[in-house]
Amino acid sequence: MAMVTEKHVLGLELPTDPRWVNIAEMNIREILVDHAYCEQKAASSVISMIIQFNDLDKLVETLTPVVAEEWSHFEMVIAKLRARGWSLGKPRRDEYVEKIQGIQKKGVSKEKHLVEKLLLNALIEARSCERFRMLWKEIKDEDLKVFYHDLMVSEAGHYKNFISLAKHYVDPEYVQNRWKEWLAEEANIVANLEVRPDRMH
Repeated sequence: MAMVTEKHVLGLELPTDPRWVNIAEMNIREILVDHAYCEQKAASSVISMIIQFNDLDKLVETLTPVVAEEWSHFEMVIAKLRARGWSLGKPRRDEYVEKIQGIQKKGVSKEKHLVEKLLLNALIEARSCERFRMLWKEIKDEDLKVFYHDLMVSEAGHYKNFISLAKHYVDPEYVQNRWKEWLAEEANIVANLEVRPDRMH
């Protein structure tokens, strides 16, 4: 399913396998559980970045509200589970995130290390936004359709925040070139990942 909008707006080089959304709909409890933990990890990642780069005022100011939003998303997913009589369940290994973390450059300056962290988070948000759009467009559950539409919009905003911050602190041309490298490597990772019935990514 060629996601023209996502490729244009988010830059993703490879769309999600169209089979994913059908598998996800048939395993929506597992998807919601995994999604909840994705939101928890997103909040934790942003908190970690704020602590690590606490001297960067614009970063702290921009990302502090993102922590609150990610945590509110966690609470919202928990509410969707409870409304359906389901519990949270155990966290799962996120193979996608583990693999894209390996894209990060090591042994670089503090500024470029910051860029790597921001682009990692931007990429996770971009891929999540694409998945949320698929759920909004394809699943039959009307409540979840609205839910994932709203989250799609929110995640797109977070993605833009991370990219903008990277370009604020480091030469925008460097960031743009590095972002293209991230996208190319991510596409290769996605192409080789198994389509799982219990994973948001």
